[in-house]
Amino acid sequence: MKIKLQKQWVIKKQIMSNTKVTPRGAYPHTKRVGDFIFVSGTSSRRPDNTIAGVEIIDDMGTKRLDIEAQTRAVLDNIASNLEKVGASMNDVVDVSTFLVNMNDFAGYNKAYANYFNAETGPTRTTVAVHQLPHPDLVVEIKVTAYKKQ
Repeated sequence: MKIKLQKQWVIKKQIMSNTKVTPRGAYPHTKRVGDFIFVSGTSSRRPDNTIAGVEIIDDMGTKRLDIEAQTRAVLDNIASNLEKVGASMNDVVDVSTFLVNMNDFAGYNKAYANYFNAETGPTRTTVAVHQLPHPDLVVEIKVTAYKKQ
């Protein structure tokens, strides 16, 4: 049994290492079930583990967290993950967004509108959460796409 589990781990590790940004836990970026593609919660983290939308504004290390920049980076990461499984943002049918602060909703919505049309785009739910896995993250998004195989 251990050998089989070790082989499975090696396979998973190889798949993850081929992705642009590797997951921070034991889960895939995407999972296809029939014609549906589920994209795990995605952040603005870059391949080098820095976070888009974080600007240090003084010598003391004070940071400005830019919701619009983070939202764009998240959606770009999602687009990249969808592309790897033969889908695109046009195939997204549902979006769930987690904001650390609902005061960021306007900036998030502004960036989001550049990716999806209000009338023909996906359904969407946006909720506030206490925190995300890194203190510099202000938004995380997960999506479901539909693409016939």
